[in-house]
Amino acid sequence: MSNAFWKSKRVLVTGADGFMGSHLTERLLDLGAHISIYIRGNSITGTTLYTLKNLEPQERRFEKIYCGDIASPDAVDLIKASKPDIIFHLAADAYVPNSFAHPREVMESNLWGTVNVLHAAMQIPRIQRVVCTSSSEIYGTAQYAPIDEKHPLNPSSPYAASKVAADRTAYSYYNTYHLPVAIIRPFNTFGPRHTYDVIPKFIRLALDGKPLTIHGDGLQTRDFTYVSDIVEAFLIMGAHPGAVGKAINFGTGRDVTIKEIAHWIKEMSGSGSEIVHVEKRTSEVNRLICDYGLANKLFGWEPRYTVEEGLRENIEWAKENWK
Repeated sequence: MSNAFWKSKRVLVTGADGFMGSHLTERLLDLGAHISIYIRGNSITGTTLYTLKNLEPQERRFEKIYCGDIASPDAVDLIKASKPDIIFHLAADAYVPNSFAHPREVMESNLWGTVNVLHAAMQIPRIQRVVCTSSSEIYGTAQYAPIDEKHPLNPSSPYAASKVAADRTAYSYYNTYHLPVAIIRPFNTFGPRHTYDVIPKFIRLALDGKPLTIHGDGLQTRDFTYVSDIVEAFLIMGAHPGAVGKAINFGTGRDVTIKEIAHWIKEMSGSGSEIVHVEKRTSEVNRLICDYGLANKLFGWEPRYTVEEGLRENIEWAKENWK
């Protein structure tokens, strides 16, 4: 799709100030879209309280900033009020370990937040697309490799279960109500501004000279995909007619071990950190590797970054921005 598609489009991004959301939002602004954002915040005595952690330099470029709890029924009216052509729904409780201690809250954010977005979209006459963000975690450990979209859904954590529920609910709104839904399934996205998960954790520890702690033997693998490639995937899912009604994987098609990641980060950052092993993590997924063949066949999409190239950029960004 031509980048001109986005010029003057009315777009709402939920979770816009998060890691992936902020990169996507900036890209959409650069393409000339009219952007409103939905972020966490509170309204107290008529005053809206929020803090932009990743998008503060862009604050004046937004049409509207909506604040609230995406899982609250109030979210429906706020989303409707923005009257978007296209919604990118990224708001979620995405930190997997948080779901071990707070499964109910994570399910509410991820499932009911998605239901609120879909329900609002049904009441927006001009809606052209609703892109719902799923996760490679829905598949669980690979039963065959690489993982295509037909792979069984075997969520191994409450977080993953909440994403399965949201993913299939989004599809049901397409199937039942003919809502123009597209479901993106990114694999292990990393890059600047990410603050949790293994890569930013290891980079911070390495730059601080602290031990890099690996859960278990470190032979579990992930398909780490650089954020710039995933942003392009989001744009395709928001614009291409062939995305409607489909759930599509985006990743590199290559998995690497957590142990390799630790050693690469130590080497690339010039760190003297030790690499130490601790107890295996609860509900660990042993292997994730993406088959992006459908994305390539439908859209010609393929990753531009290797994990090594992404790590180098991420480490350089961290050196300049993390104090």
